[in-house]
Amino acid sequence: MLRQKLNLLPEKPGVYLMKNTSGHIIYVGKARILKNRVRSYFSGSHDIKTQKLVSLINDFETIVTKSEVEALVLECNLIKRHKPRFNILLRDDKSYPYLTITNENHPRILVTRQINKKNGKYFGPYPNAASAKEAATLLNRIFPFRKCRHLPSRPCLYYHLGQCLGPCFKDIPEEIYKKIHKRAISFLRGNQIGIIKLLDKKMKEASQALQFERAREYRDLIHDLRCLGERQNISLTDFKDRDVLGYAFTSDQMCIQVFHIRQGKLLARNNFTFPYYEEQEEAFVSFVAQYYSANPIWPEEILLPALENTILGNLFPIIIPQRGRKLELVQMCMSNAQTSLDEQVALESYQQDKIEQALQGLQDNLKIPQCDVIEAFDISNTAGTHIVAGMVQFVAGKPQRSAYRKYKINIIENSNDTAAINQVIKRRYKRLLREQFPLPHLILVDGGKGQISAAKEALQNLGLYIPVAGIAKDNRHRTAQLFNESGNSIMINPKSPTFHFLERIQDEVHRFSITFHRQQRAKSMTFSALDHIAGIGPKRRQQLFLHFRSLENIISADLEELQNAGLPLNAALAVYNHFKAKKDKKA
Repeated sequence: MLRQKLNLLPEKPGVYLMKNTSGHIIYVGKARILKNRVRSYFSGSHDIKTQKLVSLINDFETIVTKSEVEALVLECNLIKRHKPRFNILLRDDKSYPYLTITNENHPRILVTRQINKKNGKYFGPYPNAASAKEAATLLNRIFPFRKCRHLPSRPCLYYHLGQCLGPCFKDIPEEIYKKIHKRAISFLRGNQIGIIKLLDKKMKEASQALQFERAREYRDLIHDLRCLGERQNISLTDFKDRDVLGYAFTSDQMCIQVFHIRQGKLLARNNFTFPYYEEQEEAFVSFVAQYYSANPIWPEEILLPALENTILGNLFPIIIPQRGRKLELVQMCMSNAQTSLDEQVALESYQQDKIEQALQGLQDNLKIPQCDVIEAFDISNTAGTHIVAGMVQFVAGKPQRSAYRKYKINIIENSNDTAAINQVIKRRYKRLLREQFPLPHLILVDGGKGQISAAKEALQNLGLYIPVAGIAKDNRHRTAQLFNESGNSIMINPKSPTFHFLERIQDEVHRFSITFHRQQRAKSMTFSALDHIAGIGPKRRQQLFLHFRSLENIISADLEELQNAGLPLNAALAVYNHFKAKKDKKA
């Protein structure tokens, strides 16, 4: 079937979607000529990573577009929608914060990640939330925009500090707001010198009028503005907003660096490292398209290294510098990407060596043939109440968070850790047997001989044999020793990779179980007399407490008062009848 479909492919631009045996889309790509690109996956030799992708392809489909530009846009949209396993997924990507001056009658300065150009004028994006909040704080101190979300009935502290014009109690002419708006935009576009001169003038006027507190406020603002400028290295002197991108690659990994330059100043950088399954330049082009399609407001210029494919220039304000300072910035970005990738490759190699040593040491100490898949359990409770268990899984020495499991322990006669371990082991592996999932190579329990015996008993009742070991803590709740299946203590060098690996597993399973325990305990503490009343959910319960301030006031309220609190008639009747029945019963 695949061979026949390959022969029917059109010689046109478009997008192709690779599917596995379950029909799930595992890869989305674009092509200038679909026939050539798709056929290349099924002919010739490939590296290991591409062989893995091709081995999972069971079917494919194509979408023909008018041009390669349309194909690139469609590829971005399909990747966002389907999140294919083998595509570049910007998992650490985020919507960047922007500063906006709203279009309200009395405008405000806000930090936002939601863009709606009808609501105001936007500036950014800012590389991190801290820099956006810092700029917003300075602007709100310098310019007397409205600070309150809703206008109060009387002037607030900001008015008395001179940081608000007081629209809550007097009319403000539109011309004044336009003047302030213009100055704020000038500031955001890099004209800090003009603002400093204005503040210096106001500081002297306040000092001459003996308003020393106000003068000190202006002095502090001037100092903050100068410090802000000093700790930013000026890269270009034209005060334009730019992003500079560079990339480096190995046979299976790509690293992309993004330098954020705002008002001519290098503020921050982002680093992305991921596996890729196409040509290096195609992977880079795909990344750039996804990265900027996720951010609706772009900088004035996006500087890229030389590319054979010019498709991005049709979508974004792309510049390929040939000489001068801009080219130096791109080269610096490329160099940083190479350095970052080299460091990561070296670090991963070092970590892999340590993991292999740790696993081999664990096998040797416990005398087991394999421990690639380890499942660890921990019990958490408070004086025998809210008993829960957490299970974490490590595969080849790395945590597999999608396989983590939480368990509420059913009420047991002997409320102790050994009985809880027995129950959770039985539940976990009974389900794995029923659903025919693979079993782990090693089970680790938090504790010593008693917990190990409880786990082994549960496995025997299921007709299973899986090696079980225990990890015990010392008086300071630190990993202390390992116990084998017989409950005998095994001494391990605290500085060895094996000991550090066990420490990591124990810390992770404890963190996971204690977090779940705290959630359950907090949930029970919020239990109230309103929880079992029909029509009263969390929102209406909160609504009642905000209105009446206490449960006693709700209990004593009549039907009309309950309706005045915002409840519909049916819900108000349910609350009223519930507490009336309790009063009658007591009487």
